[in-house]
Amino acid sequence: MHPVLFHIGAFLIPAYGASAAIGVLLALFLAQHTARVAGLNVGQVWNLSVLSLFAALVAQRLLLVAMNLGDLRHHPAWVLALAMVHHPLLAAAGALAGTGCTAIYAWRRKMPLRATADVLAAPLALGLAFEQLGALLAGSGYGTETTVRWAVTYSNPLAAIWSGTPLGIPLQPVQAYTAMAFFTLAICLLVWQPATQRAGDLAGMGLMGGGVAVYITELWRDSEGRGAMLNGALDGPQLGAIALVMAGALLLLEHKNRGARNEAGNV
Repeated sequence: MHPVLFHIGAFLIPAYGASAAIGVLLALFLAQHTARVAGLNVGQVWNLSVLSLFAALVAQRLLLVAMNLGDLRHHPAWVLALAMVHHPLLAAAGALAGTGCTAIYAWRRKMPLRATADVLAAPLALGLAFEQLGALLAGSGYGTETTVRWAVTYSNPLAAIWSGTPLGIPLQPVQAYTAMAFFTLAICLLVWQPATQRAGDLAGMGLMGGGVAVYITELWRDSEGRGAMLNGALDGPQLGAIALVMAGALLLLEHKNRGARNEAGNV
């Protein structure tokens, strides 16, 4: 595949970064649409999205610097290469930082938390889909060895240097599977948004759908460096996926029970 999209002089434009950037821009603009549908302040949703994205990126960079501090002391210029490094732990750190920033901003601006989460559900799924397309091009989060006809084979040495991707071996295009799952989830959430009646339902469905997508696609992803747990029965992302499904189910169950209590109170 193509870990480098193109060159500008001596600078490399990585395919992963370019694809992720496109996904972020499309997600930001989509959030404006979902905010209008939900009747939320479009400007506040824009500011929240930008600040949360910035918080996620800062958290990921700081974690990378901390993890590689010893090497960076001897080779300070290597800090420029950290943007090429991808790891599930970084995704978790970014997700936590972004979620925390979202909650704090929404609370300070008195934005309804559940309705805000609904607005961000489809844009987040769309952004993750483009992130996985970039991972496919870069060889990051590569799949297991396979003999299927649609396998991908990486030959660019930069894929091995940046992501540890095995070269010359047919691999499952698991990043494409994940991207398709997130694209489908984003479309479903957009279609469901006008029909949802309770705030938080869309966010609950998004959490459950995203968790299921991650758990299933991890079955075709190489487990190297992904944190094997329970004697290899699960890896780190699968454990996180289970947590997402449980959180989404609890959110939906809470709203169902609340609606039932409200109906009983009106009788």
